[in-house]
Amino acid sequence: MKTARRWSAGLVALSAIALAMGSAIASAQESKARGVQHVLLISFDGLHEQDVARCIGGNSCPNLALLAKSGVTYTNAYTPGLSDSFPGLAALVTGGSPKTAGLFYDVSYDRTLYAPNDTGCVGKQGWNVVFDETTGIDAENGGALVHLDGGGAFNPQAIPRARQGAKCVPVFPHDYVKTNTVFEAVKQNLPGSYTAWADKHAWGYDWLNGPSGRGVDDLARTEINSIDPTTQTNYLDTYTHTEKFDDYHVQALINEIGGKDSTGTRDEPVPTVFGTNFQTLSVAQKAIVTSGGGYLDADFTPGTQVSGAVTYLDTALGRIIAALKQQDLFKSTLIIVTAKHGQSPTDHTKLVKNGDTLTKLLETSNYLDPNGNFGQNNTKSGNLNDGTGLVDTGFVQTDDVGLIWLRDQSQRAAAVATLKRNLSCNAPGICADGPRAYILSGPELVARFGDPAQGRTPDIIVQPNPGVIYTSSKTKDEEHGGNAPDDSHLGLVVWYAGVPDGGREVRERVQTKQVAPTILRALNLDPNLLHAVAVEGTQVLPGLGLKSDE
Repeated sequence: MKTARRWSAGLVALSAIALAMGSAIASAQESKARGVQHVLLISFDGLHEQDVARCIGGNSCPNLALLAKSGVTYTNAYTPGLSDSFPGLAALVTGGSPKTAGLFYDVSYDRTLYAPNDTGCVGKQGWNVVFDETTGIDAENGGALVHLDGGGAFNPQAIPRARQGAKCVPVFPHDYVKTNTVFEAVKQNLPGSYTAWADKHAWGYDWLNGPSGRGVDDLARTEINSIDPTTQTNYLDTYTHTEKFDDYHVQALINEIGGKDSTGTRDEPVPTVFGTNFQTLSVAQKAIVTSGGGYLDADFTPGTQVSGAVTYLDTALGRIIAALKQQDLFKSTLIIVTAKHGQSPTDHTKLVKNGDTLTKLLETSNYLDPNGNFGQNNTKSGNLNDGTGLVDTGFVQTDDVGLIWLRDQSQRAAAVATLKRNLSCNAPGICADGPRAYILSGPELVARFGDPAQGRTPDIIVQPNPGVIYTSSKTKDEEHGGNAPDDSHLGLVVWYAGVPDGGREVRERVQTKQVAPTILRALNLDPNLLHAVAVEGTQVLPGLGLKSDE
């Protein structure tokens, strides 16, 4: 009887597998019938909706205009809550907000984690998680970033640890993201699928693989902070130098479209889902206005650098479209052009750079170490980013937003009261006294971003007046990361050969997290295969004629 039961159970399992495979094959066949066999996602970081409207209206982006002419342009697309690169990209590829995906910034804090060198997880908890250019091995012991691929491996000093049962395990970026990604969902549910992505940090964007660690077949390892051997500077010094870095990504896409890997050195399938990030526009926007950076007025009239960056990006888009056409893939590819984030302020008259008054106020009020001993760069050894950083210190992340993880969470009410007593733009004020500024904490923060008691979510979020950057930098006049209007209102154009009534605008408010379920629906997969979509009820973008999108 036991043997019979085992055979019966085995037949049931085989039947389930057969049904799943049949369903996946049927989904692939429906996708092909619709004409969509590939999805290309492109992030022109910094691209505002107003940039799209201006360049199309002024005939300065003919390739983007080509897509808009027979596709759908979303004029009211916004990021879900925060606009740093990590939560911005997570929205696009998980379908979730920071509350669900768990990504607030590429440099953040988690109270549950242990220091990288605490191999037994026996010390204090609370670690400044840094998944940026220092995640590659070139940065070990503060080393120079001399290789485009970040040194070819993870920097062990940048990888925190967590207790998992009786074990103390490393937490790589793919372990850190809390939900799966479109790459994982496609890989696991569409037989024969292949995935690829290229981004600005060689190792920090490992989280795109999702919790399985295997979602992206070809994750190009390119590090924008690396030193270009021809100039001995990194690719961020001027927007024209950033073009050289972005050209690596253009070539990666062309290689992949041609049936090669991102390096062009081996044969691979054309990716089912693939894409890349471009930094040129973001660098031009940040450049100081007096040098031609940013915008000239509140109407998004571009300065010379932004104008040049838009021209470059559209030319790059044209090269990618040409490659698709050359390989007879254009009509079978759904193309999404958008951005992880915008940039603020575009109206230079609103710019305020009083220095990091928020962090200073928190330090002097004893909510963080008054000597600045917090964060991974404050190490016991004195070597930059060597994994011996001070633990259990709290952290604050500022750009044009303030994310605050208090040293002592019981001080939250007192800290909020201190912040509210210092809202003005006069020292020691935090410049959050306008009608569009706010301080989030308590139940309102929990509802939007999750419970700080779980360790990941900031205790307090400060959104200062639009135009405020918590810096005194003389090299940048714009930043991103928060929820200011210019941060969060983005360009979004979607095209595929079967768009009904193409060439129209959708003016209803949408969120960039709706891109992720749209990718799955285009490939005729259930959007709820994405955990964040199921949890947050994220809808497919309207107006594309995809099944169940209306």
